[in-house]
Amino acid sequence: MPTPLVVSDVTKTFTMHLREGVRLAVVEDVNFSLKAGECAVLGGPSGSGKSSILKMLYGNYAADAGQIIIAHHGRLVDIAHATPRTMLAIRRDTIGYVSQFLRAVPRVPAIDVAAEPLLSRGLDVERARQRAADLLARLNLPKRLWHLPPATFSGGEQQRVNIARGFITDHPVLLLDEPTASLDAANRDVVIALINEKKAAGVAMLGIFHDSDVREAVGDTVIDVTGFAPKGKAA
Repeated sequence: MPTPLVVSDVTKTFTMHLREGVRLAVVEDVNFSLKAGECAVLGGPSGSGKSSILKMLYGNYAADAGQIIIAHHGRLVDIAHATPRTMLAIRRDTIGYVSQFLRAVPRVPAIDVAAEPLLSRGLDVERARQRAADLLARLNLPKRLWHLPPATFSGGEQQRVNIARGFITDHPVLLLDEPTASLDAANRDVVIALINEKKAAGVAMLGIFHDSDVREAVGDTVIDVTGFAPKGKAA
C-alpha cells in the first residue's frame, strides 16, 4: 500500500496522579502519513512529544482522541481503538519498533533475542538463528557474545542486539527511536545502510534521530512536532 499508516487529529495528555490529578498536555491535533519506501523524521526539541508519538503508534500509549490507521493484512485498523489481541498481531506482522533500550528475558542468549520476532511468526529455529547471526555479524557484535545473555553487555553491544532484533523481519512499517544513540561511527554506517535497504524494499519508516549526520543520510521528510504543541503551550 502506498500509504500504510495515517495519523489524524491525535491528542495525548498525561494525568499526574501524584500532583492531585493535574493533566499535562503533550501533543494536540497530530496529523501526518507515512509513505512506503520513505523514512520520515520526527523533528523538534527534547520534550516536544516525539517519543510519545512513536509510543502511541506502537500502542504503548493510548491516544486521547483521533485515529491511527494502519494497513494490516489487507484491512485498515485503528490502532487508537484496537483490542490488545489485535495490537499484538499488528506488532507481530505489520509494525516493528527499535527502541533505545533492550528489554530481554534474563538468561536468553543474544542470538535468540535477535531471532525471536521470526520465531514468533513461525520460522524454524535454524533459519531464524542464521538470519540473526548474519545481522549480528554485520553489526560487528563479536561471535563470542552471541550465546551469552545481553544483560551483561555494554550499552553499545545491547543496542546492536536491539537493532538486529528490529531489522530482522519484513514488517511494512518500522519505528526507530534513536537507533544509533550508543553506537560508534562504523556501526552508525551499518545502521544507515540497513535503513536504506528497508527503504528500497518499500518499508515505511518513522524515526527520531538526534545524530544530525544520520538524520540527513536517511531522512526523506521532516515532521515538525512543534506544530502539534497544545494550544496555549509554548513550542
